[in-house]
Formats: sequence, C-alpha cells, structure tokens
Amino acid sequence: MRIFKGLPLFLVFALLGLFSCNNQDPEPPVDLGSNAAVNQWIYEIMEQVYYWLEDMGNPIAETSDPEDFFEALLNRPTDRFSVIYPDYQELINSLNGITLEAGYEFILYTDSQNSNLVVAEITYIKKNSPAESAGLLRGDVIQAINGEAMTIDNYREVLEDISATHIISYLRFNEGTNQYEDQGNLELNVVQLAENPNFLDTIYTINNQKIGYVIYHFFAPGPGSGSTVYDDEMDGIFAKFKAEGIDHLIVDFRYNGGGFVSSAVNLASLIAPSVDQNDIFSKTKYNSFLSQFDDFQNVQTPFKTKPENLGNILDGNRVYILTSRRTASASELIINGLKPYMDVFLIGDVTTGKNVGSIPFEDDNNPQNAYGILPIVTQSFNSLDESDYTTGFTPNISAREVNERLRPLGDINEQLLRTAITEITGEAPSGRFKKLDRQDIGSTLDNKIRSGRMIETMN
Repeated sequence: MRIFKGLPLFLVFALLGLFSCNNQDPEPPVDLGSNAAVNQWIYEIMEQVYYWLEDMGNPIAETSDPEDFFEALLNRPTDRFSVIYPDYQELINSLNGITLEAGYEFILYTDSQNSNLVVAEITYIKKNSPAESAGLLRGDVIQAINGEAMTIDNYREVLEDISATHIISYLRFNEGTNQYEDQGNLELNVVQLAENPNFLDTIYTINNQKIGYVIYHFFAPGPGSGSTVYDDEMDGIFAKFKAEGIDHLIVDFRYNGGGFVSSAVNLASLIAPSVDQNDIFSKTKYNSFLSQFDDFQNVQTPFKTKPENLGNILDGNRVYILTSRRTASASELIINGLKPYMDVFLIGDVTTGKNVGSIPFEDDNNPQNAYGILPIVTQSFNSLDESDYTTGFTPNISAREVNERLRPLGDINEQLLRTAITEITGEAPSGRFKKLDRQDIGSTLDNKIRSGRMIETMN
C-alpha cells in the first residue's frame, strides 16, 4: 500500500480504502533502486487517478527509463500537460517559486521575419536577485551569453548556460537619443531564489477615476509548505484597494502560467462581488474510476469569505485582466470562475487553454526513488458547468508585447496597461508608439515547472 503526498485528504483516505480492498497476492519484491521499482510506482498511481483513464497508453517494459515509461502512458496529443521530473523536491520548490537562477526572465525574438539572429528582451527582474543588484532593467536586450550570439539553430543550447554563473552582452534603450546603446558585458551569479509572485501593485487616479492595478506572476500561498505569506500579502493589497475606494481593477496575468488552486480561490474571493463560502467558485471532475465513489462526485469548491473583498464597488461590475499566450491554468481558472458573477474583460493575447489540473506525487515508500510526477487528474468547470476553453480565452481587445519595445511595468504608457487605461477612461494617449516587426519564439517562462500547471493541492 502506498500513501501519496499532495493529495487532498479525502482523496488519500479514499485511495487507501481502495488499496486495502485489493486481496490479490503481492507481487515479488523488486530492487528499490531499479527502473522497475520506479515504473511500478508510476503505473500504480496512473491506473487509479489519470483523468483520461480509458485512453491511457499501454505500459512498455518495466526496465525502461522512467521518463519513457511515463510518456508511453499519456493520452497524447489531448494531454498536453502531464509531466515527470527526476527530483520531486525540485518540482515542489519550483511550484512555490524557489529556483536556482540569476533572477530575470526574458522573451526571445527574431530580429525580423528574415533574420536568423535571436535576441532576448528582459521582461522582468526579480526582487532581491543578482540581476536586480546588477542593475538590469525590463527592456534590456541580450545579444550574447558567455560570448556566444544566439541564432535560430543554437539558442536552446546557449540558454542552458544561464543556470550557472554566466556573462551577458546587452543593450539598453536611451530615451534621450531614441536608440539602443551597448552596455558591455555583465557577469551574473545564480542563487537559490524565492520569488514573490506579488510583483507590483499601485493605484492610478486618471480623470477622477481610481484604478487599482496588480501584477501577479504565479499562484502560490507562500514560499514553503504551510506558508500563506503570499496570499496574506494579496489580502493586504485588496484591503488597500477597498479602503481607497477604487472604481476599476486591472489584474495582470500576462506572465502567470498557473500554480496552486488554493491561491486562485483566495484571489477570486477578493474580486467577485460580495461572494462568501456559500457561493461556488469551481467544480471538479475526476476520471471514470474515481467517479464511482461518493467522495469524487459533485466536488465543488466554494469561494472564501474575505473581509477584503471588493464587493460591488467596481464600476459596471467589471474586472480587467491582462493576458498573453503564457496566461494559463490557474489564471484561466479564475477567468472562468469569475464569469458567472461579473464582466471579465480581457486585454492581450489568446490564453493557453488549460482547463485540467494536476496533483504532485512522490514515492514515500521508496527512498531511492527521487522522481515526482504531475499527471492530469481533474477537469475544472465554473458554477454554470462551463469548461469550454481548451483553445484559450480570446481577448476583448488584442494587444501583444511582441509589437512594441518593452516599457517598465506599471508605466501608464506600457502597452497592455495603456490599452486597459484607454478602455477605462475613453481617452487615447497622446504619445506615438512604434510598431516592431519581430516574432516571439519562446521565453524563459516556458521552461518553468509551474508553467501551464494547475495544482489541486499541496501539503
């Protein structure tokens, strides 16, 4: 019998009951350090909890590499999100925003449609990081890493260098001269960094309209097990918005690829008008096997009762959400969960389209098995039983960062924020903004373990 960390308590007890009813003779023991031991553990979990159980692939040889074994079980291409990691603790740390890095994220572009060169434009700098100490800024353009320029052919290999101490060659835009200037070389160390997802919050007063703005980069209650520091900070932000009597709310999810559902419930409970624990935020569906049992039927997640809830103060009962193609999972869960209660107005790009959730599993019974898996276990619906966003949410107003050089986050002339403020106030900005001909081919965010993850629970 195995006990799986990361499961909701009701799921743990239900599975224990199922396993205890299995009276088959035990299989002969295997070497705990072998692939067979790992693969038996993988299959034991998947045949109980995998959402697409009827379409699960046939297992390959138990002696296979565990990553190949896990992949063979997945219902591709429908399942775009189940993953396996060689280190469970690294998986959990990353989901909580703790990684070994220099503390900056960037988007990769080709210079133009006809260019083979790739440049990296920094999207944001993390607080208390080596990148912040070194003075890097959003909008800085990286031309080379460890002396090697990036091209379409080599950029994936070059980017592997940023996981250790590395040197970047970069440019910075000069507003006075209206051109990019060479900043030379900069050495960046890497540290074990705990990123706070509450990146920025402020209130703008424009044409007598008070606009609350918050940037949230991923969903995590705190930096470790049992911590609610980040959720508590978000409560404080909304307490300030409420005390100031904001008229409009802009929530920036452009870089938010998902995270823990518990934090999504917390944030949604601050936004939806006057909700409490009697109102349904989301509904959860499990696979055909688990759905035979009472604990897995009609599973509903209520909102929380939050004194910081904005109630009915938002004009037109509307929230503005900034999106990109990297807006995924728990971010989309909030969009879908709020729609029955208010007008959710999207500005940005089409979102990822992930309406399914994962649970992290580790092997408690085998200390030699360090693997962690994140299989898809659930599908989420809102209170109206809607879950039709596998192709993403289409924005009400389209705006893409690729089309302009990046201005500081929070600057009212920054493209997505500017577009939202224009929609709110009805007045277009007086400045001129140059359109750029470049193609987004990837981002450091795409490689984050939390990217595109909706985690149902954590210990």
